Amino acid sequence: MSGPARVRVSLGERSYEVLIGNGLLDDSGPLLAAYARDGRIAVVSDWVVWGAQGKRLVGSLKASGIEVDPVIVPPGEETKSWEYLAAVVDELLALGIERRDHVVAFGGGMIGDLTGFAAAVVKRGCGWIQVPTTLLAQVDSSVGGKTGIDTARGKNLAGAFHQPDAVLIDPSALDTLPVRQVRAGYAETVKYGLIGDAALFDWCAAHFAALIDGDARIRERAIRSSVAAKAAIVAEDERELNGRRALLNLGHTFGHAIEAEHEFGGTVLHGEAVAVGMALAFRFSAERRLCPQGDADRVTAHLRQAGLPVTLAEAQVSASGEEFLAHMAHDKKTQGGRLPFVLARGIGQAFVDWSVEPAEVVGFLERERTRDAG
Repeated sequence: MSGPARVRVSLGERSYEVLIGNGLLDDSGPLLAAYARDGRIAVVSDWVVWGAQGKRLVGSLKASGIEVDPVIVPPGEETKSWEYLAAVVDELLALGIERRDHVVAFGGGMIGDLTGFAAAVVKRGCGWIQVPTTLLAQVDSSVGGKTGIDTARGKNLAGAFHQPDAVLIDPSALDTLPVRQVRAGYAETVKYGLIGDAALFDWCAAHFAALIDGDARIRERAIRSSVAAKAAIVAEDERELNGRRALLNLGHTFGHAIEAEHEFGGTVLHGEAVAVGMALAFRFSAERRLCPQGDADRVTAHLRQAGLPVTLAEAQVSASGEEFLAHMAHDKKTQGGRLPFVLARGIGQAFVDWSVEPAEVVGFLERERTRDAG
């Protein structure tokens, strides 16, 4: 290897680097050695990832003289809960974790969210490192420091901003990932093109099949482009205070409501829900005459071509417009009872709109349901 690509997330004293490279997992020992106290380090993972990739991580760490203390939880969104947060924190405390120690999050977005939140609260905050193993986590959730769990009232409603000290991304970890998970992660890659980079969307449209099929070079480039885009946004608006970072929620307001409709049970994967959400956001934008209908049609067609759902019916949503809006009301981005929508003036021209009336959304959703039925 000539060395991994490096993307810096510039946040002053909380700055860190994202390292991206095929085979990086097998070289993780020397890279993580500086974060291991007394030759030991705790690793939080789920049993699917641990079974598929754990030997690579442990082998490299042991070759560097580091012993691993694994904390293994069940896979699935249901694990992002108070119950498992308490269990992970308790295990970390039992291992003698100190504030100056680091915990490794080894898995997909759920593991990153859960581990990061645990690291934020144990001993009032210890360090942590992200080693994401899904495409969705590699292109999106592993960067930016958002951590959290789901509650009975909605997704990610309890959590903390807690930046990792480093992120190690090995695209080869995706080789054992089911194709459905790859497609779901691809939705988050497309998102960066739709937000503010029409050329990236064009590149995705030309190369998505190779990415999904496992082309290592294409996957690495897609990850690098996505991470660079997110790093720039996070550096500008770390805690989503000036509105720039809110653009990353394109498709998520609709998408989280879809997940809530299924009680976060995994019937629809997060990336699949986001794909439907992005298609809805563009169609809603076109209906409001903000966006050319051709752009909305192109987005919908591309997501469908990539094997992703693009309608409420395809996401198995049977709720009425009012019921669906009720799920949205629990969104953590709501302010003063008003919900921001990330809409678009075209591909690569997303913006945050606070002017959307609830009745507009209900009407649009009802028309979508009628269209699906037709």
